[in-house]
Amino acid sequence: MDEKRNELKKIIMDTKTLPTLPGVINKLNSLSENEKSSVQEMAKIVSSDQVLSARILRLANSPSYGFYRVSTISNAMILLGVNVVKSLALSSSIFEIMEKNSVGLWEHSLGVGVAANLIARKLTLPECEEIATAALLHDIGKVIISLKCSEAETAIRRAVREQNIYSREAERQVLDTDHAEIGAWLSKSWFLPDKLSEPIACHHDVALSMNHRIKTSVVHIADAIIKASGFGNSGDIYVPQIQKIAWDTLKLNDQLLAEIVEEVEDKLIEVKNFSLELQN
Repeated sequence: MDEKRNELKKIIMDTKTLPTLPGVINKLNSLSENEKSSVQEMAKIVSSDQVLSARILRLANSPSYGFYRVSTISNAMILLGVNVVKSLALSSSIFEIMEKNSVGLWEHSLGVGVAANLIARKLTLPECEEIATAALLHDIGKVIISLKCSEAETAIRRAVREQNIYSREAERQVLDTDHAEIGAWLSKSWFLPDKLSEPIACHHDVALSMNHRIKTSVVHIADAIIKASGFGNSGDIYVPQIQKIAWDTLKLNDQLLAEIVEEVEDKLIEVKNFSLELQN
């Protein structure tokens, strides 16, 4: 079993085997590390790839961020921040595959992004856009399992159905790892900042989050809310219980949660329309 796990990790850590855009990303990474670089310079690099630009703008205009009519990459970078645009650039190819092959998971991810953004704004947290991005990417490990381990994916779905267990438990049975850990490996290979990679890695176990527990707690709770709503399809048949550590970290109460759930339900109509628009 360890052999399978190590083999999968090796595939993921070798970025050449994944649908990324290394040329653009390497240039973007170099510029973002240079304090003298301007947003316009970085936007010019991204804009050189028309397909990539279109995907980023489409996501920037999605309900996940609450922005509308973001018409240029420069605007997207100013509104969302360089790190968010970098992570959207990296994930864009994989999200295109997700849209075509797993609409349910795509809609679940969009929904969690919307819920996380709403929670962050309701609690007046800083860096709402980064929280929304981490939420949008939280199940990226499931996409990699689908891309790289199609036989294992079938076995995982069978185990979930026949044993009535969470997909994460089934993943561990079949692969000796799970989508959260795979997401962490992927984050590392993509050089994502810790504030994005930690919520991806720890969204099922908030206690493991050391540096960005607030962001991780928001993603964890947003994930539970969207699963409870029945929106999209995360691959799970049960709704996980919200962990006390996440509840306490965000200082939530029943009334606040009820307000959040009500507002999320209203937003999901918008998300569904956005998803249908993309599919057409």
